[in-house]
Amino acid sequence: MVTTHEPVSEALQHKFFKSHPTEAALYLEKLAPTVAAGIIEQETPDNAVPIFESLSPARAADIVNHVSEQFIQPVLKQLSAQRLAALFAQLEEALRARLLALLDPKTKDMLEKVLSYPADSAGAIMDRDVIMFRAGLTVREALARLVAKPHLHKRRALFVVDDRLRLKGLVDIQALALADRNQMLSELMYSAVAVVNDTDNKQMIAETFERYRVTGLPVIDYQGSLMGVIRYEDLVSVSKETATVDIQTMVGASKDERALSTPWFAIRKRLPWLQVNLLTAFLAAAVVGLFESTIAAYTALAVLLPVVAGQSGNTGSQALAVTMRGLALREVYPQQWGLIAFKEARVALVNGIVVAVVTSVGTFIWSQSLGLALIIGSSMVISMLIAGIAGAMVPITLSKLGQDPAQSSSIILTTITDVAGFFSFLGIATLLMFMLF
Repeated sequence: MVTTHEPVSEALQHKFFKSHPTEAALYLEKLAPTVAAGIIEQETPDNAVPIFESLSPARAADIVNHVSEQFIQPVLKQLSAQRLAALFAQLEEALRARLLALLDPKTKDMLEKVLSYPADSAGAIMDRDVIMFRAGLTVREALARLVAKPHLHKRRALFVVDDRLRLKGLVDIQALALADRNQMLSELMYSAVAVVNDTDNKQMIAETFERYRVTGLPVIDYQGSLMGVIRYEDLVSVSKETATVDIQTMVGASKDERALSTPWFAIRKRLPWLQVNLLTAFLAAAVVGLFESTIAAYTALAVLLPVVAGQSGNTGSQALAVTMRGLALREVYPQQWGLIAFKEARVALVNGIVVAVVTSVGTFIWSQSLGLALIIGSSMVISMLIAGIAGAMVPITLSKLGQDPAQSSSIILTTITDVAGFFSFLGIATLLMFMLF
């Protein structure tokens, strides 16, 4: 395997690229696009196609930007429809138009239809290379069609449609092989329970996959016509992506950003939410400003202020994470907000009391002030209780408003927990100021 930039003979490079396309793709992804393009242009189209099949769509698009049209045209003609669609979705508009003109009318029409779908929809990621079987076919006729289509041999089920190409059901390949040759497919067919619409987003696709655990999801349009299928490997990829997207959106990063996205793209996506976060930080600071005289009179309060805010923040984050997971996996629904909030309130209350006792004892040993210990203990219970309820209610509220429950919920929660922590601690300190002297 090539691991350095040291010169190698052309024969050795060709052999490596031909025999190990996956490893070659991994190697090329580590290089600058211009360098990778220069290397892959030395290969024949037959050698280059398996490599492009293994490259990530974004990296493949970067390389295509730096190769000649004479080189890429025969490569594009041999790429699978699914990989071709993923690649074209990453290209700039001008280059996409030029490359579309190089393709045959049938492939061009297919790509234009796929690219008309939103990027995160089933229609955009489905595989259109699906053979449809009529319900009136006999087992013998279906097997004959399979023999003529070797690439279908790895499929576990056949899709059965009616005269209008509407999906009627599926037939297991194993059942087909063991059935009487004169039987009709309609006799072996079973209903397709797990299906998605071509406009369903990745979240819906992942939920359907998690619920039914199928090896492929048929994609239908609003009339019930079979449009394509989402294969198992793509279903797994979608499930992973939807899980990691929540991690990014919770903290205000775009779901479209990747680790190697350009700095300018990352700045454009992150900066607006950082500005929102700045505004909420000023809100928390304003709460502290209300009690400026209290802090000035007893400066030890400023030392302990982050302790209260930190504990309430952690409490809220725990409740947020558990609630988010429950909503994502459909373990709970927004209509159950009362039960969820009550459960998190009880958990936060008990945890708050235990933490408050430990904090109060530590504060008393440090300050020798019974009043300060009482103040921080009381505020700890109140702020953690509010944080627990808020952690559960923020994603639920966003869901009920029709918004993505993961979208920057962490920023909203941080504001609530900071304000609750500061206000409860400094508010109680102001009321019990006489106990501090």
